[in-house]
Amino acid sequence: MKKLRVILQCLMCMTVLAAASERAMGASTSEALAPQSKELKPFSEKSGKNKDDTKEVVSTMTANSQSGTIDYHPDFPSDYFSPRPVEVWLPEGYDPTSGDRYPVLYMHDGQFLFHYGRTPFSVKDWLWDVDTTMARLIENGEIRPAIVVSVWADLEAKPNRKLEYMPQKPVTDDVWKKMIAKEPEIAGKKIVSDNYLKFLVHEFKPFIDKTYRTQPVRESTFVIGSSMGGMISAYAIAEYPDIFGGAACLSTHWGIGDGAVIAWYKDHWPDAGTHRIYFDHGTETLDAEYEPYQLKMDEVMRSRGYRSGEDWISRRFDGADHSPRAWRERLHVPLKFLLGNR
Repeated sequence: MKKLRVILQCLMCMTVLAAASERAMGASTSEALAPQSKELKPFSEKSGKNKDDTKEVVSTMTANSQSGTIDYHPDFPSDYFSPRPVEVWLPEGYDPTSGDRYPVLYMHDGQFLFHYGRTPFSVKDWLWDVDTTMARLIENGEIRPAIVVSVWADLEAKPNRKLEYMPQKPVTDDVWKKMIAKEPEIAGKKIVSDNYLKFLVHEFKPFIDKTYRTQPVRESTFVIGSSMGGMISAYAIAEYPDIFGGAACLSTHWGIGDGAVIAWYKDHWPDAGTHRIYFDHGTETLDAEYEPYQLKMDEVMRSRGYRSGEDWISRRFDGADHSPRAWRERLHVPLKFLLGNR
């Protein structure tokens, strides 16, 4: 029965992803990315590169949400893959002319994140509501004000998201064969997560730091994701430990490749002292498979000198399943761990 529930969960996820992707591609730009706020202020910039090689965007739409502001860049250019939407949430009171500077959270699966964003996913239980959660925690004084930036996943073909988020260097020929055996649709494809991280580090982050009032240092730069987004968030820490100072990996999909990524991290994870790392998982649907793998990753953390409850947290949420609703309900936990007033 438990396996049946997992299969049904997977089918539901694939159906919603496919339906939303088809709606977005089949509609006009204004229909597929219809604003959810009445106050929109579009402006244009020429495309290409700035003199310092940071990217310029083609256009930006700014919307006032319930609390804070969301800038929407519909076709952010990249030398590493096709243009795609990105969104930037600015906290209430953000003033580009002030001396205030903000930490930055880089989040994956941007199409699922913002309640007041431009997502084609109209079903609320598929949204994280990061903007409303951030606003509440800031207003209550539980976290520091911060900027949240999100990159939409590639939804044009089913395996593309997984190929962008699967850590590339741990995948040997044997691991790749195991992956293909379980998911034949990736045969003939190529993992491109190294390029995805190059985009984040060499194109997107320089643009964000140039355009917005950020704290660009490692200690104020974080990465967050769930499932495969958790996989790429951990990989970002391993590959760019001097860029990202912390990560939150919710319901990390460790089982892909039979845990090969964890084995690779034994020799490629940064030592404790400069990072804050958060892991969690539920106990239902897909999350029911994660605990044995997470326990192995916890051993890697201990071997690297991380101290539970101080610079590293690993939590189990009994009864929680593998869904944006579940991640939304506990998002405040990693946010307070990374951004708490310590």
